[in-house]
Amino acid sequence: MIESILHYDFLQNAFLSGIIIGIIAPLLGVFIVVRRLSLIADALSHVTLAGIAGSLYISQSFAALATLNPIYLGIISAVGGSVFIERLRTLYKHFEELAIPIIMSAGLGMSAIFISLAQGFSTDLFSYLFGSVSAVSRQDLWIVLGIALLVLVFISMFYKELFVLSFDEEYAKASGLPAKTIHLFFMIVTALVIAASMRIVGILLVSSLITLPVAASIRIAKGFKQTIFFAILFGELAVIVGLVTAFYLNLAPGGTIVVTSILILLFVIIGKKMVMTIRAKN
Repeated sequence: MIESILHYDFLQNAFLSGIIIGIIAPLLGVFIVVRRLSLIADALSHVTLAGIAGSLYISQSFAALATLNPIYLGIISAVGGSVFIERLRTLYKHFEELAIPIIMSAGLGMSAIFISLAQGFSTDLFSYLFGSVSAVSRQDLWIVLGIALLVLVFISMFYKELFVLSFDEEYAKASGLPAKTIHLFFMIVTALVIAASMRIVGILLVSSLITLPVAASIRIAKGFKQTIFFAILFGELAVIVGLVTAFYLNLAPGGTIVVTSILILLFVIIGKKMVMTIRAKN
């Protein structure tokens, strides 16, 4: 089945991109969930949508920019949104959570304006919202690969610092760690992953691939590294099953990937309850 699918170049791009995203999205998701920042992924995805809608509008308005890849403006918007969130968190020291709805609202507002200027939804915009198997180009694949390498280098270099920040930010600051700087870079890397994932999962659903595999992993993992391992495993399973299902049933891959993630989560929750019931009886 997989061999017949990978016969097509565009499907090779989609599957390779999906496999890469299935690693980096849950990997970052573990740190995001532990730090209770899950909604940041939603906020950044909406800012990314504004960048994509703006890019599509610019492409329609200026013939010279018709070939501009929307992912570039999406990446710029996501990174800009992550920086603004950090600035607002500093500004509202006692109400840091306000930064997320502020940026999310700004992203939604700008998206609505650009979509209306572009005279409604187009096929291209729909593929960015919910993902598309056929829309992933070789250029998109290289962008995803570049971002993945950046994420892996960042995590490997600052793993210990991120671990401490995730569980005890006050202790990290007291120990002399540059908490603000590391967190800012972490936010930027998260923004890049969200922008890279939008072709496969879709802007509106990308936060699900970041959080759902982690939610399933937390139920069975016995340590932090084990949580990362199971999160990546569940993320990869969701991506592969979701992409195959999307191809054969002609569905949006973002939806099939998310539904698969939900089914994995339910299976883990029910399976753990059954195991605990059996152990209690014994």
